[in-house]
Amino acid sequence: MPELPEVETIRRALAPVLEGRRLCRVTVRRDALRIPFPPAFAARLEGRRVRAVGRRAKYLVIELDDGAALITHLGMSGRFRTFAAAPPPPGPHDHVDLVCEDGSTVRFTDARRFGLMTIAEGPGHPLLAGLGPEPLGNEFSGPYLAARLKGRRGPVKPALLDQSVVAGMGNIYASESLFRAAISPRRKASTVAGGRAERLAAAIREVLAEAIAAGGSSLRDYRHPDGEAGYFQHHFAVYGRPGEACPGCDCDLAGGGGIRHIVQGGRATFYCARRQR
Repeated sequence: MPELPEVETIRRALAPVLEGRRLCRVTVRRDALRIPFPPAFAARLEGRRVRAVGRRAKYLVIELDDGAALITHLGMSGRFRTFAAAPPPPGPHDHVDLVCEDGSTVRFTDARRFGLMTIAEGPGHPLLAGLGPEPLGNEFSGPYLAARLKGRRGPVKPALLDQSVVAGMGNIYASESLFRAAISPRRKASTVAGGRAERLAAAIREVLAEAIAAGGSSLRDYRHPDGEAGYFQHHFAVYGRPGEACPGCDCDLAGGGGIRHIVQGGRATFYCARRQR
């Protein structure tokens, strides 16, 4: 599933295509994705001008000139593609076309149909309620993180995936951030306080910023709207590298050292047991 860096990369690519332009035609080719499209979805969008293309956690929020917003989640396999002129004929997984007044088209494709599109008619939406602060924003800090983890009895890695704690954090970047902060994913969440929480908050910021600069990580379905792949996967320290040496490793690989793979809450976790405590 695309995480914050991938969604932010998509936002930055869609903004110059959509912002300031009127949606002159919207084509919807099915009744529902993960949830049904709202009634009169296409008619509600046609004629509206896009004020801004934003992001909240893993959601794209396309603000319209009447105060409403088109909210999109990519799910497991959703992606956007952009075409400066007429797009090719739609395939079986091409579900929505947004055609702008200049003739450009933004097409939403989702093979697994775990994504969604809906409309928020005013400020706020239930999908966005309860989300924690953006990890690259001013509200996110070591003291904030320590306060949110206080009293949690489970391990820290699954706690970081709670969107009410860190908005937009996903599985890949949680593993990478914990490695960079030298904190074990098995560590009890409530013990991540003081200097540990400061290190972890700083690591989360650094990892996410570097991943955005690299255009995100392309492992399976994710691609930029222009078809290019992200390349942060080439900089993973631990994720997807079981049995290998982590950066700066001096473990006995032949004797069972190196990066370990465990499952926490049904999600894969990768870490170095020697460096992460």
